Amino acid sequence: MKKSQPTPKLDVDAIYKALANPVRREILACLREPKAHFADQELLLEHGVCAGRIDAHCELSQSTVSAHLAALQKAGLVTSKRVGQWVFFKRNEPVIEAFLAHMNKQL
Repeated sequence: MKKSQPTPKLDVDAIYKALANPVRREILACLREPKAHFADQELLLEHGVCAGRIDAHCELSQSTVSAHLAALQKAGLVTSKRVGQWVFFKRNEPVIEAFLAHMNKQL
């Protein structure tokens, strides 16, 4: 029998704030299908998507994209992993699913 995962703690206000920005929503949408949007990444996508690839995709400065990624991470919508000199980002699916369930229940 499969153990159920604990429900992640949600900071609903931080999630609303993060999702209020269209660039952040675009980043989350692209991270849903990294093979489709970041196929040119040299390193394996199993770690996530390299911040530099996200910068290039958004066509924004590194510092601007970093601020967007920080807001997504603070809200718990993405996770990061450092591998050497690179930082990789992935969607945090348990938090996203819990937020969607919360929204479905509240609205």
